[in-house]
Amino acid sequence: MQALQKRKSPLTTLAETVVDQDTANFWLQKINPLWSVHQALGQITQKETTANGLVSLTLRCNRNFVMGQPGQHHPVFVEVKGRRYERTYSLTRVDAQHVLLTVKKVEQGIVSSWLADQAKVGDIIEFGQPYGDMQLPQQAQSLLLLAAGSGITPMLSLVNALAEQKKLDSTPVQLWYWVKNYADVAFKARFEQIAAQYSNFQFKVFYTQETEADPRLNADYVKSFEQLNTATVYACGPSGFVSTAEQLFADADLFKGEAFSLSQLASAETGFVNVTLTKSNKTVAIPKGQSILVGLEQANLKPEYGCRMGICHKCVCNKAQGATKNLVNGAENTEPGDALKLCVNAAQSDLVIDL
Repeated sequence: MQALQKRKSPLTTLAETVVDQDTANFWLQKINPLWSVHQALGQITQKETTANGLVSLTLRCNRNFVMGQPGQHHPVFVEVKGRRYERTYSLTRVDAQHVLLTVKKVEQGIVSSWLADQAKVGDIIEFGQPYGDMQLPQQAQSLLLLAAGSGITPMLSLVNALAEQKKLDSTPVQLWYWVKNYADVAFKARFEQIAAQYSNFQFKVFYTQETEADPRLNADYVKSFEQLNTATVYACGPSGFVSTAEQLFADADLFKGEAFSLSQLASAETGFVNVTLTKSNKTVAIPKGQSILVGLEQANLKPEYGCRMGICHKCVCNKAQGATKNLVNGAENTEPGDALKLCVNAAQSDLVIDL
């Protein structure tokens, strides 16, 4: 009696007979839009407004999708008017097949505007591999989470994971969340539910533009937090917020910050600097005080990039010579041979980079 062979799926059969993966994907997706030989895809199943200007998309993912660790980010690829764009978002796991993608609409933001205004149930979104270091601490120590605006999204993943893993039974966690107005608060009911269930979890919202406005992040908040030197502090928000948090909580046992947008640092410098690209054998002039990546793009060059916020490392290259300033925290670097993140650094002098 012959042994029964496991029946192959249509996807596997087609993948084995068609060499070109793009061709295979084209025909597979004629049958099912989520089928793919290698692409991690998600289909929008629900769309709802989470807060003022904030939209949450629930997506059902295919078997190629690999969920990142809580707090990590995923590259998101969408096609708008025939052009493919890549942006980075923090996802929240809903269940084994579904994730939540929360998007803050940004003025003149092509991808965020498309996701917020035009994306609809049934649309397909492609994902890249997750990355980011703002993950759950290995050691059980007090954790302070600082969020501003849509920086709340990775915090939701972290707090959900802490609750699911029962770590809130033994780990003190505080979440401080800054928004402009009452209507800007996202996931308030979820955080309040967790706070009611776990005495170790505290949730505070600060409103900076209401009639009785709360102060922005400052030294007084630091004084109210006890035993900072043994705590882990995570911050996510605009670059100005993250930079302030990094300075204020410098005495924390561990600090990690991620900025989702760059706030232009005040600078009296004007003019242009020359950037020499050793591998391309080119020299171009770019403005001071502006992201090197943006400057190179404006010079019709196309360096590789990913998140555009200094997390994924896709745009990193070697700086052979010159001075740069970090647009997130203002740190200056004049050392040759250091790794340079093009997306979050501005040129202060003529540069020579291995690109």
